[in-house]
Amino acid sequence: QVQLVESGGGLVQAGGSLRLSCAASGSIFSINAMGWYRQAPGKQRELVAVISSGGSAAYADSVKGRFTISRDNAKNTVYLQMNSLKPEDTAVYYCNAAVVPPGSGYVNYWGQGTQVTVSS
Repeated sequence: QVQLVESGGGLVQAGGSLRLSCAASGSIFSINAMGWYRQAPGKQRELVAVISSGGSAAYADSVKGRFTISRDNAKNTVYLQMNSLKPEDTAVYYCNAAVVPPGSGYVNYWGQGTQVTVSS
């Protein structure tokens, strides 16, 4: 079994910054893509950013230039640095990882979510 544990959410004023972390643990041979999604009240979950095992990153248009995704493969951890936060960034942020267990194909895992609230 694999667990994804997120941390770093909270309340911040518009224009501020937060850094989210997500650590994967358990039966892991390797991890392919890792990413961050978010879900605001009454809206569908949406992709924020994704990063490959080699470090290639892609972002939603709404966060380009403000958010940076990175990962530490040795620690099985993915980060999301969020700068110039806006009230519309308020959401529950979820970590996602395509984990390859020993001797198996990849399995998609989700974290429990961490609340980010940006006040105006």
